[in-house]
Amino acid sequence: MCPPPASTDFSLERRELPQARKAGLLWSNSPLQGRLQILRGFRHALAEHASELAKLAASNAHPIQEVLVSEILPLLEACRFLERAAPKLLRTRTFGAAHRPLWLGGVQTQLRREPMGVIAIISPSNYPLFLGGTQVLQALVAGNAVLWKPAPGWAPAARGFAELLSSAGLPVDLLQILPDTLDAGINLVRSAVDKVIFTGGGENGRDVLHALADRAIPAVVELSGCDAVFVRADADLQLTARALRFGMTLNQGKTCMAPRRVFVAQGVAETLEVLLLKELTDFQCAAISEELSEAQAVRLCELLLDVKTKGGRLLRGGLNADGTIDMPLVFTGAHPRMRLFCEEIFAPVIGFMATQSDEAALQAASLCGFALGASIFSRSHDEAEQLATRIHAGIVCINDLIVPSADPRVPFGGRSKSGYGVTRGAEGLLELTRIKVIQTRRGGMTPHLDSPTPQPDLIVAVIGLLHSGSWRKRLRALTNLVRISRNLPTRKQALKTT
Repeated sequence: MCPPPASTDFSLERRELPQARKAGLLWSNSPLQGRLQILRGFRHALAEHASELAKLAASNAHPIQEVLVSEILPLLEACRFLERAAPKLLRTRTFGAAHRPLWLGGVQTQLRREPMGVIAIISPSNYPLFLGGTQVLQALVAGNAVLWKPAPGWAPAARGFAELLSSAGLPVDLLQILPDTLDAGINLVRSAVDKVIFTGGGENGRDVLHALADRAIPAVVELSGCDAVFVRADADLQLTARALRFGMTLNQGKTCMAPRRVFVAQGVAETLEVLLLKELTDFQCAAISEELSEAQAVRLCELLLDVKTKGGRLLRGGLNADGTIDMPLVFTGAHPRMRLFCEEIFAPVIGFMATQSDEAALQAASLCGFALGASIFSRSHDEAEQLATRIHAGIVCINDLIVPSADPRVPFGGRSKSGYGVTRGAEGLLELTRIKVIQTRRGGMTPHLDSPTPQPDLIVAVIGLLHSGSWRKRLRALTNLVRISRNLPTRKQALKTT
C-alpha cells in the first residue's frame, strides 16, 4: 500500500473546505445503509492490510506489534460497533401519546439526528491511527465530511487510512488529509468548519477553544491527564505492580491515561514499591530510550528538582552525569502539591503517596486539576465500586487500567483540565449530529389560538387538575375549571368584542 503524496498547496477556504461541503451535502442525503456498507468494506480492507498500515504508524517508541494491538485491533472493533449500533442510534424517533402533556393532544413529535456538516479533526502523535481514525469513522457514519489534520510526521499513516476508505468506495473529497504542519492546524481552526475535535495537550487545547469562541463553533477537546491509581489495603499487590508497569511502559509512557499518581494504603506502600521495581527490572526497562526534546528535558529536570525540594525520594531513574535522564522514573514520598503530581507529563514517570484511608486518598487526588481517568485496585469489588462513584474522572477502571477504555461501546472523555465532550461509543457518535425536532398537529383542541391571554384563574385550575398532590384537590380543580369554562365567552363573542 503506497499512500498518495502530501499536498503542498494548502488553501483551505479556497479549495478543501468548499470541496468537503459539496461532497458532504451528497453524503448526508445518502442512505445510512450505504454508508455502513462502505464502512464494512473498509473494515475488511483494514484487516487485509493491517501490517502495511501499522508500519506507517510505527516508530522506535511504538513498534509494529504494539500498533497492531493498541491501534489496528481497536479500529476494527470500532467499525464493527458502528455497523451494529448506528442504525438504531441515528434513526428518527417518534413520540406518541405516552407521557405527552394533555394540552398538546393531537401533536406528534419527531426527533431527527442530522449531520453537523464539516468536521475538523486534529489528532495527536501518540496513537496516530486509533484516536483520529475512530473519530473520522464516527463523523463519516453520522453523515459528515471530514478535514483531518494529523500530528507532525504522521500524515503518511493518515493518508494510508484514507486510501483504504477510498478503496472501499468512499466518495472523493469526503475525507481530506491536510498537511501535518502547525500552520495547517491554525488555518483549520480559523476556518468555517462546523465542529472541531481536538486531541492533545492542555495549552494547545485552550488555544483552540479561544480561536473558536468568537464564532461559537462547538468543539470536543480531549486533553491531557495525570491519572490517579487508588491501591487499597486489600489489593492484589502482584496484579497491581504488573498493571503499573504496563501502564508506565506502554508506548514509552506516551499515553494520556498512563498512571502517574499512586495513592496507596500506608500498610502496603513499601511492598508495592518493591514489587514495581522488580517488575521494571524483569521487564528490562533499561531498553527504553525516552526521546525528549530539549525543552521537555529541561522541564522534567525542573520537576525532579521540585520532587527533591518537597521531600520526595527517587527509587528508580534520575538525572545522569551527562545531562540525560534515566527512564522510567519512580519516586516515593509524594505530596499532592508536587508539580509531578499535578502537571501533565508525557513520559514514564510515577509517584507513590502513602495514605491512611480512602477519604484521605480522595482528598489528595482532588487537588490535581486533571480528571481524565483513574484506577482502583481492591479485592472487594463492592467497596471499590463505591469508591469509583466518588472519584472525579471521566472513566474509572477497577483492577485494571487503560485497556478497558478501548471498548468501542464506551464513550471517552475527561473533565476539568482534561477537556469536555466525548468521542467513541454511542455518545461519541451522537456528538457529531445535530438534533432537529419536527412537530405536527393532527387535530386536538387549540384554545391558545382563540384566547392568547387566558384568565389567570383558568390557568390555576388547569395546573391544579394536572399536578395537585391529592385526588380531592384535583377534583376541586376540575370543578373550578368547569365553572370557569362555562362563563368564558365563545370565540364568536370574543371576535365581536374585538
